[in-house]
Amino acid sequence: MSDLVPLTTDHPGQVASATPPAPGRSRRLSDRWLAVGFISPALLLLLAMSVFPLLWALYLSFTDYSATRGGPAQFVWFENYTAILTSAQVHLRALTTLIYVVGAVTLQTVLGFAIAYLISRRTHGRGLLTTLFLVPMMLSPVVVGLFWRFMLDAQFGVINSMLGSLGLGQVEWLTRQQTALISLIVVDTWQWTPFIMLIALAGLTAVPKYLYEAASIDRASEWFRFRTITLPLVWPLLLIAVLFRAIEAFRLFDLVYILTSGGPGVSTETLSFHVYKVAFLGFNTGTASAYGILMVLVVIVLTQLYLRYLNKLKED
Repeated sequence: MSDLVPLTTDHPGQVASATPPAPGRSRRLSDRWLAVGFISPALLLLLAMSVFPLLWALYLSFTDYSATRGGPAQFVWFENYTAILTSAQVHLRALTTLIYVVGAVTLQTVLGFAIAYLISRRTHGRGLLTTLFLVPMMLSPVVVGLFWRFMLDAQFGVINSMLGSLGLGQVEWLTRQQTALISLIVVDTWQWTPFIMLIALAGLTAVPKYLYEAASIDRASEWFRFRTITLPLVWPLLLIAVLFRAIEAFRLFDLVYILTSGGPGVSTETLSFHVYKVAFLGFNTGTASAYGILMVLVVIVLTQLYLRYLNKLKED
């Protein structure tokens, strides 16, 4: 057996060079190409599922395309956008959506933060209470809608049965214009208040304990500690939760479809449900695409303004 030749260098202080790559390995297979090879399938899937439909909808919004009409689509340019922005029906749907978003998100924020604050003050059973409150958020919106539709039924619903046992009259929760939108807000609040509660609870848990201890030494009142310690530290995190919930509430469709189908009349017809009717009942695909593009633009603009406010609040 031949003797092993030690690895030496010309200079004592020089580090020996690394072993050259194997002859069979291609020099083009670098780390950059490996990264491109692994990312490309996911990137192509993202382009096919998200970017391409958005661009196609943008193209259709400038045409009179209909899914049920034969022949090529004709360019109408900005006629769809003009008809939408000047329509009194669209203004009514936008007002309904605004009332729903403001009412639902405000109620969820107040209740969610209040529940999180009460849970954070407990030392025993905190995990069990948190899990129980998170159950509605884990359910499918369709299941929640069917569940509450049976409960709010005017003749056989549990809510009216309880009101009848108390000597109160029955209420047509889902078939009266005065109560249908309120019922939607209540159902959405029941399902998504735990989301606000979870984020607020995380913020309350992260508040340093020594701040409360210092306030106790100074004999600060409970309201003073809440106003000067708890709320300022949790407020930025709470605003982010409000942003997420406002975006979700703005594009609400499933609860409206299950509970009221936009009725009675059009009292609960939100913008998302109206787009569904235009696209899949009226088959005005070009107009529906214009609706979708405008809703995306509204969300982007309002989100940017909201994020600027958050950045300014963080700087202050």
